[in-house]
Amino acid sequence: MGTLTAWARAWRRGLAAAGLCLLTTAHAAPPPARPFEDTLAQRLQACTVCHGAEGRAAPDGYYPRIAGKPAGYLYHQLLNFREGRRHYRLMVQMVDPLDDAYLWTIAEHFAGLNLPYPPPTAVRQTPAERARGERLARQGDAALGVPACIQCHGARLTGRQPHVPGLLGLPRDYLTAQVGAWRTGLRRAHAPDCMHTIAERLGPEDVAAVAGWLASQPLPADTRPDTPGGPLPMACGPLRTPATAAAGGGR
Repeated sequence: MGTLTAWARAWRRGLAAAGLCLLTTAHAAPPPARPFEDTLAQRLQACTVCHGAEGRAAPDGYYPRIAGKPAGYLYHQLLNFREGRRHYRLMVQMVDPLDDAYLWTIAEHFAGLNLPYPPPTAVRQTPAERARGERLARQGDAALGVPACIQCHGARLTGRQPHVPGLLGLPRDYLTAQVGAWRTGLRRAHAPDCMHTIAERLGPEDVAAVAGWLASQPLPADTRPDTPGGPLPMACGPLRTPATAAAGGGR
């Protein structure tokens, strides 16, 4: 009983201290307002709510990292949202009022960020699934007419300038969802839409295998996209040059 009484006294003292703290806080002067800095980084904080601080991928598995991606790639994805080739309401609402020049400015900002990647997340795969995923990434599948990921996305899979994104450092769920979006037409590009063709040729087991393998790979010391290489292994639709946007061209 003595122990219970002592516990009750301590609990009451805790409540009294908490009440005093609340009263003190309520009467304390509010902190001074921080001055608003009208900078590009300040305006683009809306992007980091989903994509993570300074453009790193968020940990929930559904938003990609945009820091360090090629500017041409980021620019065309913003165009795709604005022009109806990609469909995500929040992104569409954010970019719809913006002209080409401002989209290019946003793309250049995030492309210029060189930030460390977190370590990859462990992905549970069988040895056969891992082997299949690596084979698709490094060698492709001639019987399916699917080129290797490295042929477009760079030998180190960190992307290729100026328009091809890296595939490492992305969550498995995001990679799987994007292949599904290419397959169903929810995500599109200018014809010929090479990623749609590849997605149609891959079965669900192949998608799971290559997405799991990619998501589990560590990144090289230099994570920057490769310089432009030779021709792509498949015909892909033309991309609008950002030169008109950089010069202040309209939509």
